Amino acid sequence: MVTRAALVEAISSAVGEAAVTLRPDAVAALRAALDSEPSERGRTVLAQLLENAEIAAADRVPVCQDTGSAWIRLTLGVDQELPGDLQAVADEAVAVAYREAGLRMSMVRDALFDRTNTGDNTPAIVSVSLRPGTGAEVDVMLKGGGSDNASALAMLPPSAGAEGVRRFVLETVVAKATGACPPLVVGVAVGGTFDTVAALAKKTLLREIGSPASSAQAAGLESALLAEINATGIGPAGLGGRTTALAVHVVTAPCHIAALPVAVNLGCCAMRSAHREIA
Repeated sequence: MVTRAALVEAISSAVGEAAVTLRPDAVAALRAALDSEPSERGRTVLAQLLENAEIAAADRVPVCQDTGSAWIRLTLGVDQELPGDLQAVADEAVAVAYREAGLRMSMVRDALFDRTNTGDNTPAIVSVSLRPGTGAEVDVMLKGGGSDNASALAMLPPSAGAEGVRRFVLETVVAKATGACPPLVVGVAVGGTFDTVAALAKKTLLREIGSPASSAQAAGLESALLAEINATGIGPAGLGGRTTALAVHVVTAPCHIAALPVAVNLGCCAMRSAHREIA
């Protein structure tokens, strides 16, 4: 049953898990990269990332000192009674989790006029979607400032086409990858509107690394972009090598006839997210 207490517990436990563990698919991708990386320096970085993940999980300490903003994606059944103000519920859960786990508080009260720390890492960034039935699913992603700062959005003309999208993604990664702590997972969304395309790009980072794309066309674009990104030589930690990105995840959506929105949201080497379900 989706009570307030159940939702607080699901969110707070997911935050605690994400803070100290890399996703299994991210660990597997790092290990595969270590086996195939030709650069000695790149292999050293990848080995250190894997060792860091092992220590964090064993000692229950944060994988990264930037414990991020808390992005909470709630998927609710359409027949589910809401357990009150969802923003307030998420904020309560995040405050509890960050305080109990001793995580770094990173949120400020106002981006421009009051940059004092809120003291509990709230507000959480809450996204809500619906599905048939009852119950709820909770996805929590802890997003560091470096990777979010390296993301980008453009409203391209439709005439730019797939080549324009490809060029924008590649230019974004080349310009900003080193500040986002590679190897990266590159989330790409094309379509929607100005205010939705960025959320779609971030959502792609929840997809399991190595899982199939939504279509053969998207898979082809992902493969081409990954090859181009890894041919840049930026490499792990920006120190050179083949593994600039572990994966590229592409999603497309409908849009206005006059538009071609594209967003790139970079996921850093510390891919931290966790999933919970409430019946």
